[in-house]
Amino acid sequence: MKKKKLLFHSDAALAKTGFGRNSKEILSYLYDTGKYEIYHYCCGAPKNNEELNRTPWKSLGTLPDDKNLLMKLNQDPQQGKEVNYGGYFLNDTIKEIKPDVYIGAQDIWGVESSARKEWYDKITSAIWTTLDSLPLYPNALKVAKKVKNFWVWSSFAQKEFDRLGVKNTKTVHGVINKTNFKRLPKEERLSLRKKFNIEEDAFIIGFVFRNQLRKSVPNLIEGYSKWKKIAGIEHKVPSKKTYLLFHTHWSEGWNIHRLCKEYGVPKEEIITTHICKKCKNYFVKAFKGQEAKCEACGSEKAQLTCSVTLGIEEKELNEVYNLMDVYCHPFTSGGQEIPIQEAKFAELITLVTNYSCGEESCEKGSASLPLDWSEYREAGTEFRKASTCPNSIAKNLDKVFKMAPEEREILGKKAREWAIKNYDTQVTGKIIEDFIDSAPFASFDFKSLEWKARNPEAVIPSDIEDDSEWLTYLYKNILSMSVEKTDDGHKYWIKQLNNKTPRQNIENFFKKKAREENKENLPFKMEDLLSKDDEGRRMLVVMPGSIGDVFMSTSILKSLAETYKDYNIYFATDPKYFEMLEANPFIYKTITYNSRMDDLLWLEGKGKHKGFFEVAYLLHLGTQRLFNYQHNGKDLIALDLVG
Repeated sequence: MKKKKLLFHSDAALAKTGFGRNSKEILSYLYDTGKYEIYHYCCGAPKNNEELNRTPWKSLGTLPDDKNLLMKLNQDPQQGKEVNYGGYFLNDTIKEIKPDVYIGAQDIWGVESSARKEWYDKITSAIWTTLDSLPLYPNALKVAKKVKNFWVWSSFAQKEFDRLGVKNTKTVHGVINKTNFKRLPKEERLSLRKKFNIEEDAFIIGFVFRNQLRKSVPNLIEGYSKWKKIAGIEHKVPSKKTYLLFHTHWSEGWNIHRLCKEYGVPKEEIITTHICKKCKNYFVKAFKGQEAKCEACGSEKAQLTCSVTLGIEEKELNEVYNLMDVYCHPFTSGGQEIPIQEAKFAELITLVTNYSCGEESCEKGSASLPLDWSEYREAGTEFRKASTCPNSIAKNLDKVFKMAPEEREILGKKAREWAIKNYDTQVTGKIIEDFIDSAPFASFDFKSLEWKARNPEAVIPSDIEDDSEWLTYLYKNILSMSVEKTDDGHKYWIKQLNNKTPRQNIENFFKKKAREENKENLPFKMEDLLSKDDEGRRMLVVMPGSIGDVFMSTSILKSLAETYKDYNIYFATDPKYFEMLEANPFIYKTITYNSRMDDLLWLEGKGKHKGFFEVAYLLHLGTQRLFNYQHNGKDLIALDLVG
């Protein structure tokens, strides 16, 4: 029976990111059905990354292995973004795989270009994205109005789409595996504390997060400090120890120890997860610097805090949650914030900012304690963001601290039940399985997805006064790209224009890039450039540029014509120099230079390859790239350079 082909476009399943872990769960679920051919197009992964071979489905990288090509592409922020998120080579991948279903699961700016591809609405497709703030990101609104299947990770965004009259959106949660995250028996929890030298009766407040500015670390530390004062007053300073457990990377984002000093929190009360890059054992302890000595294997400078590139596995992360007594997640905004649901699976009471996706995690039955917040606006985007109230954090921490163990246990079990109902792999997996099963097999002509040639000779009108319109014209008519004003590349070049960069410089850059991309992508067949009736008597002279070198190289042509009287002389150069060679009586034909012409044996033949020319002179190699023309003055073949 023919299987449907799925192309899933998201972070690699082995990446320690929310998108990556979601990919792992969803694709594992779909793979286990045995019903599909699965191809995973992995954002930010090189094409020949050996790690991609570890998945049971076919994983494909989005980045070129050629570092020079990647550097060229990143010169333009728009193309750099496209190549890192996968958009730049997506058409080639679609053409090769011929999927029946495409799902792009990524930040909206990582997949919005997919919806503009000519194949998108010709095969069954869905955009599955995270939106975290009001007003909604303008490009997301444009895409949602255009496509048939627009999925969001939180009902927060869907409610706003509904309010705006955009009815084709649907909440499809990112997934968590209920078998990976669960409450461990009390004996195991106590054993973990003993392993990491944490007091059995210590009260531990946890926060699992990427150390980004949108994670409200200062608010939590201030709230913790305020709560300690409340506890000291009301409980006569409890004898039990208290800790903030931060599972995060300390080399980015907030300076946690500086914030502790500001709010009077002892550094030793901040414990964090460390992992050894050698033996991969993990430890939870106070942070004393990166690259510490590993207690397990003894390796020097091997122990780091966890990051998206070096982190612990789900089983171990579940153990970290089981060290906690309560989970607190203050943030400015978020698309789903998977650690909140993981904490609920581990039967923890969660304190959550009641904004953005946090609204859903604070709904009735979720066993969360909502955190109050005040609104502020993000500069530049004008998005509404939440500043979580430290007093609310302190008040709710005290509420959990005073709860009887039995009450905490009851609320924890409710939290897990709610999370399983909404976020378990089986729930979202079934939604996507049904979506694929209901899709028809693709009938689209994938051969039509040829790479579009660039146009470095495009004439740019001089009467376009508006800089934004002028840039859009350049992208469309030189690079064959449709670019919105909100795209990074467009913003970058507007900034350059505002900084008085001449338009001509930008136009020259675009045209140079167009020539480079044509050279790398356009199919090149030497046979198409040659006459059919002069085989066996062809000669080639190669000089790509510059104008001075091309002009001086013509001085040898008379000597060559007299020496090889029966030969036709072909001259390979940049097309912009063709005009100056038109009247030269010794040139039979000018042809466009291609980098393959640097290979003399390809031109003249070797072994079974008979070549295209009897003789080829690669003048540019000896005069522009390699010093190879001294010969001690004893070479016997001389070219008349006087002419």
